[in-house]
Amino acid sequence: ASKGDVREKVWDYLEASGLADFPRPVHRRIPNFKGASHAATRLLGLQEFKAANTVKINPDAPQKNARFLTLEARKTLLVPTPRLRTGLFNKIVPPSGATKEILRICATSQGIKEYSVPVGLDGKARVDLVVVGSVAVSEKGWRIGKGEGYADMEYAMMVSMGAVQEDTPVVTIVHDCQVVDIAEELLDDHDLTVDYILTPTRTIKTNCKRPKPQGIIWHKVSYEMLGKIPILKSLRYREQQTGKDVTLQDEHSDLANANTPAALNEKAMAENTRPQAATGSAQIGQHYVESDSLSPRLEGSGMITTVYVGNISPSVRVSELKCALREFHATPLRLNWQGAQHRAFLDYKDKATAESAVSSLKGLSLGGNTLRVELAKNQRNKGQVEINSQK
Repeated sequence: ASKGDVREKVWDYLEASGLADFPRPVHRRIPNFKGASHAATRLLGLQEFKAANTVKINPDAPQKNARFLTLEARKTLLVPTPRLRTGLFNKIVPPSGATKEILRICATSQGIKEYSVPVGLDGKARVDLVVVGSVAVSEKGWRIGKGEGYADMEYAMMVSMGAVQEDTPVVTIVHDCQVVDIAEELLDDHDLTVDYILTPTRTIKTNCKRPKPQGIIWHKVSYEMLGKIPILKSLRYREQQTGKDVTLQDEHSDLANANTPAALNEKAMAENTRPQAATGSAQIGQHYVESDSLSPRLEGSGMITTVYVGNISPSVRVSELKCALREFHATPLRLNWQGAQHRAFLDYKDKATAESAVSSLKGLSLGGNTLRVELAKNQRNKGQVEINSQK
């Protein structure tokens, strides 16, 4: 049986047996089930939970009571952002003097939106216990999720951030019918394993010896995934700066194709016919402007579109921003650096290229700050931008 077969069997059984709970149907989800709240109370009996200060719990419905119990125990609760679109974690911050009823609201999906603050890459988060959802899990600790890889990626990102250690315990909360035999050959090296399984009737210690992911396996990450999860870009840039190999899945294919005789011949011909680029730069007070002399004249074109980059840390140098721009394939025609104002303006040849750059740079963190990246508010004719319009 494939992972997909195992998932379908579990989803079908939960629905057919009347064990499935809202939201329905449970297919394509981390399934909610009758008895999920009771299963979560088994957390209270785990010494690892008692000793934990910070607990990361996924945002799915079957873990709602686990989130409430964590808040009620006055522990720090971190919840991954849905599909990792806007970062990695949200820290749930209940209002001062919150009652049990308020804490229960904080544990819901709506409460997570209303009572949370984002935790960035440089938030120095240290997670003592991880609670994940599962579609199926074996008593050996082998886990199958819903098939999108977010829990595995979340864990790998926490490793890269230094938020979890090799011995950080991982717990899953499932119905008894979700505990099944899973063939080891179905597991990959990026798959997360669990140390405890909590069901309505049992607490299972798996004693799993299979290593957990040691970080992000970049050659399994695609450009598409990088585009969907902005914080991945910052992690990749950070790891590249430390000398790690961050070649992506697509780049492995590109490299293989680039070394074929036809591709090498084409490259050689291109090198022979390519004009040599000359660059000019000028230091003007606190502003630094660099332009490529091969680019269209900025003042003569009405197509130029400018991107605003704000919230630049005082410690960041223009060279670091330029390096990041190259890395994310967002090199502009001209860079107008205004470090003293913690901002920069990037000129691109047209709106589509500018919007692509904004998408590529979203979520990028430099010097501890997540950059604010958007189209400049006042686009003026002939490529000029009113730099005072964006603070």
